[in-house]
Amino acid sequence: MQDKSAGCESAKRYAQPMNKPPLTLLLASPRGFCAGVERAIEIVQRALEKFGAPVYVRHEIVHNRHVVDALEAKGAIFVDELDEVPDDAPVIFSAHGVPKSVPAEAQRRALVYVDATCPLVSKVHREAERHHADGRLVLLIGHAGHPEVIGTMGQLPPDTVRLIETLEDVERIEVADSDSLAYITQTTLSVDDTAAIVAALRARFPAIAEPRKEDICYATTNRQGAIKSIAARCDAVFVVGAPNSSNSLRLVEVALRAGAGRATLVQSAADIDWAALPEIRRVGLTAGASAPETLVAEVIEAFRARYDVTLELAETAVENVHFRLPRLLTDDAA
Repeated sequence: MQDKSAGCESAKRYAQPMNKPPLTLLLASPRGFCAGVERAIEIVQRALEKFGAPVYVRHEIVHNRHVVDALEAKGAIFVDELDEVPDDAPVIFSAHGVPKSVPAEAQRRALVYVDATCPLVSKVHREAERHHADGRLVLLIGHAGHPEVIGTMGQLPPDTVRLIETLEDVERIEVADSDSLAYITQTTLSVDDTAAIVAALRARFPAIAEPRKEDICYATTNRQGAIKSIAARCDAVFVVGAPNSSNSLRLVEVALRAGAGRATLVQSAADIDWAALPEIRRVGLTAGASAPETLVAEVIEAFRARYDVTLELAETAVENVHFRLPRLLTDDAA
């Protein structure tokens, strides 16, 4: 005889409450994919269409496991280094950028390669080269070990670029010629933290050369501005993103500093610890620049299953940026 008690308990566990508590969900905008991420993903998809599977990708094309898994299902193979790529296979470089040694090695091996580096990261690379050509020591504000930082530092000889991570680094650094300095920044940093470091650099080195245009990308700035606008009104903020995504981690920090009761990074709705949530009436929701909107929709539905949700859009900017694909993958390519 079948034991129905277990089934009853299971039904109770997953049944939606009859009288769900009210909750206002403030949906930050802009959020999610930026133009550089959209371009990088489309590059992999176009390469699979043009060359057929498999197509190799050096490092994660963007920092999101769901995106990577979806591309793997279509035939992309993600590797750490070029020595894992067969001589007859196409390879794509990630959106974060690579040191100059990587395309040089690809050319030496006569590999067909496509560079998916975000154009805004490439802009920082060109700035670094310009400052170096002008005889300046380049100070890069960024996080050690991040792929973008590795790629940017790899544009110049090792002794011509130094990493600045904190205000303490500004005080400790020793330079031979304070009149021949320039700074550049990683594109996904906290706007406020970076402004403080830049102010310290200017105070210590008044002649330091600056970027012609802001290095922190529009998407990072806009997403931080959107979450700032609602954080103080929220009992909790959830940031959909990956734990290795710099811009997602910065959104958590920005939300907390802007007054959110609590801020948590989740990769998907499955990561939300509902039992640990205090009584909440107003929740903020955003997503890092490499997180697909489908994951945001899943989080909204998870809240709707437990709360009587009123959804409010908190829009602080409208984005219409689009980057061209490499010519090798366009219809007019030779």
